[in-house]
Amino acid sequence: MSEPPFVPRERILKYQQYFQSLHKHTYLKGRYDMVTSVAIPLTLAASSLFLIGRGIYNMSHGIGKKA
Repeated sequence: MSEPPFVPRERILKYQQYFQSLHKHTYLKGRYDMVTSVAIPLTLAASSLFLIGRGIYNMSHGIGKKA
């Protein structure tokens, strides 16, 4: 028993032909695209560098040792 597809095959082929015929870039168009593809990775990188730097500082100054 097979289920019918969510979208008809003709519509998928039409969309596929349209997007494959475009020669300009289709990414980073809206401001939310910029947030998800630029701001989040930059924030992740900055926070990880900060935490690594803080850990190196604490280790070199002996902060947080048990005895």
